[in-house]
Amino acid sequence: MATRFEILGTIEVRRDGSPVDVGHAMQRRVLAALLVDADRPVSGDALVDRVWGNTETANGRRTLYGYLSRLRHVLAADGTAITRERGGGYRLAVEPSAVDAHRFRELSAKARQTSSDGQAEALWREALALWRGSAFTGVDTPWFNAQRHLLDGERLAAQLELADVRLRLAQHDTMVSELTARAEAYPLDERAIGQLILALYRCERQAEALEVYQRARRRLADELGVDPGTALRRLYEQILTADPQLTAPPSAAPPATTKPATATKPATKSGTVANAGPHMARQLAPRLLPADLSLFVGRNAETDEARRLLGEERLGPVTLLVTGPAGVGKTAFAVRTGHLLASRFPDGQLHADLRGFGDDPAEPFTVLGTFLRALGIPGGTVPAELTGRVHLYRTLLAGRQTLVVLDNAASAHQVSDLLPSGVRCATIVTSRTTMAELNGRRLPLDVLDPTTGLDLLREMLGRDRTDADSGSARSIVETCGGLPLAVWVAGARLAARPHWPLAKMARALADEQRKLDELAVGHIAVRASLQLTYQQMSAATQHALCLITHLPGPSFAAWALAALLDTDLPEAEAVLDDLVEVHLVQTSSMNATRIRYQLHDLVRLFARERAEKDTPERERTAALTRLLGASLHLADLAADTLSVDFQGISQLDLASWQPTPAEADQLLADPLAWFNDERQFLIAVAEQALDRREGVAPAAGLATALTTLFQVGSHFDDWERLQNRALKAALSSGDRHSAAKIHRCLGELTTILDRYPEALDHFEQALLLTEGEGPTYRASATAGLAYVHRLLGQYSSAVLHFEEAAELAESAGNVNCFVYATNGLGVIDLEQGRVEAAIARFTKCLRVSRAAGYRPGEAQALRCLGQSHRALGDHPAAADAYRQAAEISEDLGDRLSATHATCWLGDVLVRQGEHREGRRLLARSLWTYREFGNLWGEAATLYALAEAQLAVGRPGPARRRAEAAVRLWRQIGSSRWLAVGLDALAEAHTLSGDHTAAARSREEAEEIRKP
Repeated sequence: MATRFEILGTIEVRRDGSPVDVGHAMQRRVLAALLVDADRPVSGDALVDRVWGNTETANGRRTLYGYLSRLRHVLAADGTAITRERGGGYRLAVEPSAVDAHRFRELSAKARQTSSDGQAEALWREALALWRGSAFTGVDTPWFNAQRHLLDGERLAAQLELADVRLRLAQHDTMVSELTARAEAYPLDERAIGQLILALYRCERQAEALEVYQRARRRLADELGVDPGTALRRLYEQILTADPQLTAPPSAAPPATTKPATATKPATKSGTVANAGPHMARQLAPRLLPADLSLFVGRNAETDEARRLLGEERLGPVTLLVTGPAGVGKTAFAVRTGHLLASRFPDGQLHADLRGFGDDPAEPFTVLGTFLRALGIPGGTVPAELTGRVHLYRTLLAGRQTLVVLDNAASAHQVSDLLPSGVRCATIVTSRTTMAELNGRRLPLDVLDPTTGLDLLREMLGRDRTDADSGSARSIVETCGGLPLAVWVAGARLAARPHWPLAKMARALADEQRKLDELAVGHIAVRASLQLTYQQMSAATQHALCLITHLPGPSFAAWALAALLDTDLPEAEAVLDDLVEVHLVQTSSMNATRIRYQLHDLVRLFARERAEKDTPERERTAALTRLLGASLHLADLAADTLSVDFQGISQLDLASWQPTPAEADQLLADPLAWFNDERQFLIAVAEQALDRREGVAPAAGLATALTTLFQVGSHFDDWERLQNRALKAALSSGDRHSAAKIHRCLGELTTILDRYPEALDHFEQALLLTEGEGPTYRASATAGLAYVHRLLGQYSSAVLHFEEAAELAESAGNVNCFVYATNGLGVIDLEQGRVEAAIARFTKCLRVSRAAGYRPGEAQALRCLGQSHRALGDHPAAADAYRQAAEISEDLGDRLSATHATCWLGDVLVRQGEHREGRRLLARSLWTYREFGNLWGEAATLYALAEAQLAVGRPGPARRRAEAAVRLWRQIGSSRWLAVGLDALAEAHTLSGDHTAAARSREEAEEIRKP
């Protein structure tokens, strides 16, 4: 048996091509930690550090032993062993070449050694094909993150090497789209930019090539304060002089497939661009297709036709509509075709299940949000309106070669906004309807012919078993009407029961056929087969299947079923194992926290029918109430663990059901990973509860509890949409407490998004709704209101509200809010020149935060102490405070707060004379602020970059940066900082010799500062 180990993506093991279940997420981490050092010993301490990082539990070593023991058992089937080495280490006895990461490095080394470009191209392509996504997908510990960063850098280097080889092979005319995307993804990587320039020049697009150079030169100057490197400047000069050395060599032969030679590769070759830049940004080529199916029989003619229609040269984008009845295999066909065509669409493949015939069809607005994020648009900058999303989506794809797969569509209306307009894009749409109003090519899928249906059954059961009773095998296929899903379900049941004769299944299907009421032609056989399976299950398992149909969203975890059944987690997992065994429930993924499960839509339809008959409505209602309670309880605990927000109102008293403390601890060992896995499900649970209009308070409580998780993950779109809906429900039902909490949370969101008038309104509404209430409900809204007044330069109002908030928070025992308010008062002291008073407040915040274990407050206090030291000119002390603050925020996974510290660290480093490092940190901060859509932070960084350019005597770049900062501060209405930005702009004008403009800027700044 051939076993392959995969870590370049999700952590997987495959034996003879089939996936092997190697346990839950933590167990897979242990395996991956060993695979990185395949066939080499790793100490126990190192394994614990790699797997748990800073979150190691007291019994981490004992837990490790359990994982190693279970892994030994799983891997023993093919002779793979985990041995205990002298000195206490562990060694996974496996050939490194069986691990995709080591194989990637092996192929990369061979590609660099060979003297044949044809052989090198084949080797580089083989190496890069091993990647299925980001290495160790879903794992977040310091060690794994460092390894991921290292591997990502090697992947980029391989992509650049392959591009050099292809340019030498005169493939430039097919590379421009790919190189453009890479240059956009890595805008400061001079090697990527040079490759694009060379390809454009060879395609007789000299003007575009020169424009790319000029854009890169300006960006390098603006972002880093440097000029292009020698290689890029030389390439530019060669283009200007039409240097014949840039002419493409004659087209080369196809890539070699023979074993590469071992000659040493020359250091440089004609027609390539030297490596002149580091890995600076993310790739923007999404790969969203689900995994290809290992079992796919027939459809050869249809697959060839699809490949012809989607691969031929055309004048515009092409849409292929794949139609057919439910269960005919449209999804499998689309996924298989997408994988076969992936190489023709190098800019990525997008995929969405539109759930058109389910209870909760996907909205184009939501799908576009997912697609835009996958294409690299930061969450905070995704347009808030459907029209804006459509325009941005089509603009991004206009020049790209991307495949879009829209599965399970109900109508042309559902897909029209999702169709790209780029001439080199293609779309596959699957639907049960003909969609007469949709323009495009059509490819209907019919049921399988008897021979192909028999081939499918034979693949599942083995030739010997089917040939031994070929008459019954043919009868099963015929009774199923050739519907692939029906044949698959029947075959799966037989495969799970090797003692059953095929004749038994054939007779049972024929008998059940007569009991069915009229449905679509193919659906009858599926329903009969599902009914047979259902009858064989225990009453408890039947009940579980009926309740699962009421879960919202496309997938779920075991804890959700535990809530529905009012049982513990192990029992729910056992029930799911039973359902997976009879193929009524499928495992959809193994993510960072647990296995996720899903139902096929036809199984869901069948089970929903059974639920209407077998499960009383009061039981269904009680089950969904428990689900809402469990979701609320876990979300609130996760938020409390992260301790980022300062609302100070627990939602736990609204939870009518909760898992045991031990189970909650297990699920929330990594609260951010849990939330990332469950985010869409939790939103769907809240929306389902709001739709039912039973218990608005717990539904609004869940929306409130998600605030911290939305904030840390920058899921601003989800945050606003869900809480606006919850606010409307709370107000319409007269639930003032819930409405007040939601108003407070939306005030925080609109503050983050620099929408200050809206933020003021939300905070004021929260206070109106809680008038006469105790301090618990009023403290955080008052503090939020004060913060916005400070940002707007309205210091008198800000001080009054901050002082009131601190008093209310202290009375309510809300440490987070007390620190937030006290810190706000300190910032006002600092901004008004009372530096010593500010330091006293910040020092108090630091002391209180450390005593309470409130790490976000500790980071905030340290940032503000850094600002105070900066104001006093004590730059070393300021830098030390900023570094401590950034480290805490990074440990918490709060990138935005870490950037607040990194930005000002860059500023003080410039002031200390460390110009290059300071500008680097400022450039990195600017990208992050833009990713988050944080305008105030972007303005602050632009101001600091302007000061950095002034420090090295570059008034031109300084003026551009200062003008941009002034524009942003003027836009968001921050008067105090607008004056600061105008000061920097005036200095830049002065150094440029424009004294009139300098005087105007100074006069405006002075006018703003007048009381």
